[in-house]
Amino acid sequence: MRREDVSAWLERYVAAWKSGERSEIEALFADDARYRYHPYDEPLVGHAAIADSWLEDPDEPGTFDASYECFAADGDDAVAIGTTTYLDADGEVDRVYDNVFVLRFEPASRCSDYTEWYVKRP
Repeated sequence: MRREDVSAWLERYVAAWKSGERSEIEALFADDARYRYHPYDEPLVGHAAIADSWLEDPDEPGTFDASYECFAADGDDAVAIGTTTYLDADGEVDRVYDNVFVLRFEPASRCSDYTEWYVKRP
């Protein structure tokens, strides 16, 4: 994966999160992808399980925004960094998280392994 390929995937990731469309979420991940919200979690396995998790308690449209970029890419592996911002009912910033994603991709540019680290800004 080239950096621009990872960046395009990250744009699709944010778009799928905002849309809440199962097909967009599943299209991001390999059929047998492993997904961890935290590095110590047992992974969710499979794009359907990942979509189920995302859709179980979705963020309401307009209550968040996110911006991520490819920090490094080497072969099928990549690291992305960025921020996730949640807004209150008045549209004011409620909280901001700094994120790091460690990613592995299959040849079809679908993510086969995803692990997230995040920390809330003080």
